Amino acid sequence: MRRLLFAWVCAALAGPGFAAEDRPPFGFGYLITNDVFSNDPQRDRWRTGSGVFSFTFGPAWTGALPARLGELVEVRLRGGLITPENIVGVNRLDRPYAETLALGAHTHFRKAGVEFSLGLDLVATGPQTGMETLQGAIHDALGIPGASARVLRSRVPNGLYPTLTVEAGRSFALSPKVSVRPFVELQGGVETLARVGGDLHFGRVAQDALLLRDVTTGLRYPGIRGAATGWAATVGADIAYVADSALLPETRTVVLSDTRTRIRAGLHWRGEKASVFYGMTWLSEEFTAQREPQTVGSIQIDLHF
Repeated sequence: MRRLLFAWVCAALAGPGFAAEDRPPFGFGYLITNDVFSNDPQRDRWRTGSGVFSFTFGPAWTGALPARLGELVEVRLRGGLITPENIVGVNRLDRPYAETLALGAHTHFRKAGVEFSLGLDLVATGPQTGMETLQGAIHDALGIPGASARVLRSRVPNGLYPTLTVEAGRSFALSPKVSVRPFVELQGGVETLARVGGDLHFGRVAQDALLLRDVTTGLRYPGIRGAATGWAATVGADIAYVADSALLPETRTVVLSDTRTRIRAGLHWRGEKASVFYGMTWLSEEFTAQREPQTVGSIQIDLHF
């Protein structure tokens, strides 16, 4: 599986018109999400943790998306853990333990005022990802019980899912410091869904940045930083129709919810030498027997030298 992921990123970097000598790496962004960063008193359940790391290649960044497909390319690595509410005991009404590790290439461009993102990821599931091993090591270091053998026996098995994601959105300036961006998204692969939503941005920080959307929360994190400093805030929401999910295989007792809602807010500060982002996201129930929604927190801390 690791060899296949390596081959996939090599293919992404070797695509048409993507020569290393004229496309130096110039952008890096990441976002770490975990329920421990939120106000949820019950942790290590459901969408318990994820991380995304983005490396962006292309011509000199001018603060706006290029007009050509394939001119600006993001190579994205992400992983995540989705668990039952209790990772020690077994509840036949709860979802199975699921791990993901994905590598993909996405291109971002603008046509007729509409901002597009088009990407293909190879998503691996199951113990081959090593995500449960990582969680177990962290839990051991903190003296917290890890997932029990009984829970892991019913985990989502090894699999590989090519996953296509398309997003289209348009930004509207309500004032020099306030903008709104409605969007639609289609995804097919490890999860098949259609989503519609929007984001409201306050402040100049990140207005001239390349903003990338996190899969778990929908928060938009900078893949290329802008020049503005100061404070900014963002709020957003979306709703998705979910047709199927390899991360939540249906059984007689576990039935996939056909809609999924996210409501999010974030605060961003950027100075000359550092920047900090914190966001919180409310996630609706993903299966019919899920007792309640949950909240997760997301952080990004950058130091500039």
